[in-house]
Amino acid sequence: MKVNEIRDLSAEELNQKLASLKEELFNLRFQLATGQLDNPMRIKEVKKTIARIKTIQTEQAEA
Repeated sequence: MKVNEIRDLSAEELNQKLASLKEELFNLRFQLATGQLDNPMRIKEVKKTIARIKTIQTEQAEA
């Protein structure tokens, strides 16, 4: 997700997206451990998106 797309989401939508991404990251790590992961770069993408969402949540909390 792009930063502009994340900024357009409401606080509740951000929380839902964050929860789904954390679940996806867990599943990706599980697949990696069992040797079933097709695209290892997806882990990096998910982690960066989680960081972007957390950063924007912090910015909105300060404002």
